[in-house]
Amino acid sequence: MSPETYPLTVNARLDQPGRWLWLVKWLLLIPHYIVLALLWLAFLIVTVIAFFAILFTARYPKALFDFNAGVLRWSWRVSYYGYSGLGTDRYPPFTLADVPDYPARINIEYPQQLNRWLPLIKWLLAFPQYLIVGALLGSGYAVNAQHTDQANVSYAGPGLVGAIILIVAVALLFTARYPAGLYDLVVGVNRWAYRLLVYVALMTDRYPPFRLDQGGDDPAAVAAADEPGA
Repeated sequence: MSPETYPLTVNARLDQPGRWLWLVKWLLLIPHYIVLALLWLAFLIVTVIAFFAILFTARYPKALFDFNAGVLRWSWRVSYYGYSGLGTDRYPPFTLADVPDYPARINIEYPQQLNRWLPLIKWLLAFPQYLIVGALLGSGYAVNAQHTDQANVSYAGPGLVGAIILIVAVALLFTARYPAGLYDLVVGVNRWAYRLLVYVALMTDRYPPFRLDQGGDDPAAVAAADEPGA
């Protein structure tokens, strides 16, 4: 693997969404939200089991790794269809497997061996990344303000992606087109978030780069395709 690549690839293809469907996607996605709530609970349990497996064997059990990779794939498809992307109107399939023709895909390279002690401190090493990704994807941050009649009033600002998706929704409504520059940024922010997630979920020892790789084509996948013999 070259220094420029990362073991996780997050790819997307703009499948020009329609003008109106985003208004009801929250309703259409309710079945997915229910299933994903259970899957993410299982993801957490599997990660705890993997923690001890890595600690004692320096390996992530392959079956558990494949399950968690499947949860990531499912989540990315739902996010891309829904309000973290709005990049397609094609309804996400109910499967953990890779769907090669779906406009949003995730692949992660299985690590043959992991550092057995690194899981103990990954949560700490990732702290700078939490701050960046939290600002980009989260609901914002709280600011305490002092008033004469009330103290410690908190204000929450919107995350970057949330604000961009709102602009995209309005653009779709009035122009039926997804602004290209905003699309590249949205996918790039989601890519950064998934890189951080696989790191803290112990699925790789490769520290996520402090880099916003924008656009639908993941540089890791492009680099791999350009390697001799690929």
